[in-house]
Amino acid sequence: MSLLHAVAVLVSVWSTQFLSVASEDSSQVCGKPPSNGSYIPVPGIPFSDAKLIQVALNLEFLEAEFFLFSATGKGLDFFDPSLARGGPPPIGGQQANLDNRTADIIYQFGLQEVGHLTAIIKTLDGKAFPRPQLDISSEVFSNFMEKALGQRLQTPFDPYANSVNLLLASYVIPYVGETGYIGASPMLESSKAKRLVAGLLAVEAGQDAVLRCLLYAIKDQEVFSGLTVAEITDKISNYRNKLGHTGIVDEGLVVPKCLGAQGMVTGNILSADMNSVGYARTGEEVLRVVYGTGDAHRPGGFYPKGARGEIAESLLGTRRETQT
Repeated sequence: MSLLHAVAVLVSVWSTQFLSVASEDSSQVCGKPPSNGSYIPVPGIPFSDAKLIQVALNLEFLEAEFFLFSATGKGLDFFDPSLARGGPPPIGGQQANLDNRTADIIYQFGLQEVGHLTAIIKTLDGKAFPRPQLDISSEVFSNFMEKALGQRLQTPFDPYANSVNLLLASYVIPYVGETGYIGASPMLESSKAKRLVAGLLAVEAGQDAVLRCLLYAIKDQEVFSGLTVAEITDKISNYRNKLGHTGIVDEGLVVPKCLGAQGMVTGNILSADMNSVGYARTGEEVLRVVYGTGDAHRPGGFYPKGARGEIAESLLGTRRETQT
């Protein structure tokens, strides 16, 4: 049984079991108030927490635009323009040439990011900011990929060309946000901020796990330049480690056995430390990676004009008003 077939069987079993228990109520779920387990976004967190979550807001804008454009050819300005708050439209977004399954998954990711933006912006209130200038063009991804691979590609990498390319491009983004949430968690003061970040981290980690699972199923497939999917993820992870300047906090799909779970396997379906605990990045380290410059004082990459918020702008020396 293939990995993807096994996952599909498990999902089918879980869904059937859930529906058998909850079928009498399933038709009445929509329109009801949130459950006690839901996060209700209301303002009122201290500034020390807000400035940490501001870093995440930049990443959520990036993920929302990239996933929505990839799946539908439209971004936030179509799905919920109020969240952009007048910020400039992203550069280079386009609909990807995806198979139905990948399109469905990426569309779900995009809608999840719309929810994340809603929760963060409502919680930050006046400390939220408009969408920063984003560049999700194929040129930016190709430049990132060439630097990660350490070679100029004969045919530029196009994340929107097909499903495999889109999955490899997607591999670049959510995990960085995931490590940022882990890094921010110990520094948060308020229970409200801790609850928000824990909930966001759960979904970001889930997205990364889905992407890694899909890529792991084709890890031995040769993609370009004679490299397999696994080899490309390893080079992307190594490049992000290089940009972050903090040693190994990022691992590909296949690793030396010493980095595998309990030092016993080379397969690496999830990236984690020697105790299988998730790695952490600081806000500054996150910015070094997504700028593609290795320097949080020097913007570039997905943020040609830099990220926004107290931490990002203090590093750039360009504090701006956080409320329009």
